[in-house]
Amino acid sequence: MASSRREPVQIDLALQGGGSHGAFTWGVLDRLLEEEWLIIEGISGTSAGAMNAAVLACGLARGDRDEARRLLGEFWRRVSAAARFSPFKRGPLDRLLGQWTLDHTPAYVMMDLTARLISPYTLGGLAGNPLRDILCDLIDFDCLAQGPIKLFMTATNVQTGRGRVFRRDEISADVLLASACLPTLYQAVEIDGVPYWDGGYSGNPTMTPLVRECESNDTLLIQINPVERPDTPRTAREIASRVNEISFNAPLLKELRMMALMRQVVDPGNAEARLWQAMRLHRISSDIMVQLGHSSKVNAEWDFLSMLFEAGREAATTFLDQHGDDLGVRGSMNLDGLLEAD
Repeated sequence: MASSRREPVQIDLALQGGGSHGAFTWGVLDRLLEEEWLIIEGISGTSAGAMNAAVLACGLARGDRDEARRLLGEFWRRVSAAARFSPFKRGPLDRLLGQWTLDHTPAYVMMDLTARLISPYTLGGLAGNPLRDILCDLIDFDCLAQGPIKLFMTATNVQTGRGRVFRRDEISADVLLASACLPTLYQAVEIDGVPYWDGGYSGNPTMTPLVRECESNDTLLIQINPVERPDTPRTAREIASRVNEISFNAPLLKELRMMALMRQVVDPGNAEARLWQAMRLHRISSDIMVQLGHSSKVNAEWDFLSMLFEAGREAATTFLDQHGDDLGVRGSMNLDGLLEAD
């Protein structure tokens, strides 16, 4: 079993964004931090994934896995507390049906309609992002810059449409908020005079820096956005939700296909190809994410976050039981399947 293994294995983490669904990633990270033989070298994160990464790295910068676990838990508790008086809560029908979506919540329906018709610039922007105070209170950004973890946070340049990857000495609260900036809700976050939106449009997360700038050959992708769904969306809400998932998965799938192609290149003189060929990719995900609707990404009820946390821990435990011995030896994710024609 992987838990009995004590020889250190260096790994990188790739953390997707997805609003409150990032609590699933929190659970995965909490479980991985229990395994002292897993040494985290680098983390690439977007949106909620970027925030999880920064909080975790801050704890490890203090040299303590337990501190990293504590900070992650405190971050999500504060997120839930900040939303305590939010109107975005499940309605009676959703509660009765045991659903975590906000599809029948009047405030969410109104917000969803308003976001499609009225620009946040017309409204003068929302009255500040409550995440800013949480991030500034929990993360020592100076300590982060000097810490042992290589960080790569993606935000999308509004003017060019290209992703920008911020490294650990560039990361600030603004960078994290930019990585999670949904343009229908918030005005673009300006950094050095450049406006940025959510990094999910250009890299969710960005894999290339992990390949080019880290020594580890094992990358764990924590995936919270479903790539496939069995049913065809038919309602307007289902269609919009699926379009969102496809859009936010497209950059990642493009990079993974490139990785699969580079692995097939047989050219010992091509240094770039050798880097991609050496990468061993693994994935941690859960079927439960397929069951969740798009609106649940703004559900910050503590019961919901706790459920996702436990689901994340369970998924990580399952991965370690099934593929823990693959780490440092072989990849456990089938990349070649991405090149097969549909």
